[in-house]
Amino acid sequence: MKMYVGNLPFSITEEELKEAFLEFGEVSDVTLVTDKFSGESKGFAFVDMPSNSEADVAIKTMNVRPFQGRSIKVNQAKPRGDGPKRRPRY
Repeated sequence: MKMYVGNLPFSITEEELKEAFLEFGEVSDVTLVTDKFSGESKGFAFVDMPSNSEADVAIKTMNVRPFQGRSIKVNQAKPRGDGPKRRPRY
């Protein structure tokens, strides 16, 4: 299950985030979202765990839990929909 993890400290690394979620089971992927120009963290990430039951426990345990001084938000990631398209900039 792919999870959204928000309100992360900007200094966190993918490895630190992976270690935090390994407590609940296997982590197959961690993607820390960064600014495409500066390369700095945007404060959220996606964590993928192959086991849905382990991911559910991680969500229940980690959601609003203090993590490196911040209360993080964890929930099941929602797929990007076919929402309104952005107008092209000229």
